[in-house]
Amino acid sequence: MTEQDTAKDDGAAGRSASNASTLAGYEGCADDYAQTTAPKPEAGDQPALVELLKAAPPGGSLLEIGSGPGWDADWLEERGLTVRRTDGAESFVHFQASRGRHAERLDVIRDPLGGPHDGVVALYVLQHVERETLPAVFARIAQAIRDGGVFLLGLREGEGEGESVEIGATGSEYYVALWPRSEIIAALAALGLGLLWSHSFDGREGRWLTALFRKGAPE
Repeated sequence: MTEQDTAKDDGAAGRSASNASTLAGYEGCADDYAQTTAPKPEAGDQPALVELLKAAPPGGSLLEIGSGPGWDADWLEERGLTVRRTDGAESFVHFQASRGRHAERLDVIRDPLGGPHDGVVALYVLQHVERETLPAVFARIAQAIRDGGVFLLGLREGEGEGESVEIGATGSEYYVALWPRSEIIAALAALGLGLLWSHSFDGREGRWLTALFRKGAPE
């Protein structure tokens, strides 16, 4: 066993019950999730990816957190960007491998994020990070982005948190924290990530915020 493997095992042992439940749910529903999402980004996602494409340097290199089936990464790579695909669930890593894509398992809370990257993409995944932990995750992401680089974020908008939403046909539960738009923008501005663009829309399971930030840009 390598030192990295040991670190991951230690991280799993120390993972909160909410986080462990969320990962277990996704481990059991990757195929179901992939089948219920379009093979291209959904209509609500498209504006965010278009804005990212405008802001990222041509041929730029991105870190994707929570790549899932990999549909967004496909779209970005087809347009000339390089995407390091990562996910916390091994089932999604295997799913992408089954269709000829390489993805890595990555725990955004504990594993090194590498970089500096031209950008980081985290669409519809960080709502699963516990409320008290997300600020530290944002700080790690900010450190992994080069000056002038971008951060594309998508998460649930609102107030409160819970563990009662089901994933696909498996009936698994997962943790979700909702965040007011103003709090997210303020937290990222404090880390040197200025807002470039944002969009809110009603989608599956509620209202979603997508927002694009640039490191070093004034809010």
